[in-house]
Amino acid sequence: MLIGYARVSTQDQDSAEQIAKLENVWCERIFQETASGGRWDRPELHRLLAHLRKEDVLVVWKLDRLSRSLKDVLTLMEKINQAGAGFRSLTEAIDTTSPAGRMMMQIVATFAEFERAMLHERTRNGLDAARSQGRTGGRRPKLKPHQQQEIVDLVHSRQKTAADAARLFNIHPATVSGLLQRDKIGFKNSPDLVA
Repeated sequence: MLIGYARVSTQDQDSAEQIAKLENVWCERIFQETASGGRWDRPELHRLLAHLRKEDVLVVWKLDRLSRSLKDVLTLMEKINQAGAGFRSLTEAIDTTSPAGRMMMQIVATFAEFERAMLHERTRNGLDAARSQGRTGGRRPKLKPHQQQEIVDLVHSRQKTAADAARLFNIHPATVSGLLQRDKIGFKNSPDLVA
């Protein structure tokens, strides 16, 4: 059974052209959706996936009607494959019911995996370069080093409780706990101490 999927992004767009193309290739049932291709929570798409049976073929007018995200396309291809069904895109001439079409999707998946690995490597290299120049990522500390030491001193000298120190410096009590914990570890590991 050929099952069509037509998607437009907004209510004022018309899916008539997509539906006509799907009907021209003899789709017996067509699921229509009005949702962004970047969203995963598309009810008609999920109904279609639940409806797929062995040897059915999901047909779309263009690949981007299925999803704009390559990662999501590959996830959907896996779900279609698990159902024992095929996939066909009319515009890009992709047809996973043929050996050549399956090979094409495997090549696309391989390139997507390569792209993710390269992005991960570039990100790691960028962070390493920033660290070597003395820059660190993340949010800037709310407290300056002398303020951190003042909190530790106030709590250790019992002038303030941890909760009072948190209120005084307008920080979360967990921040004070973290400061005290780091101070305790630093104190134990200090090379200046002689046991």
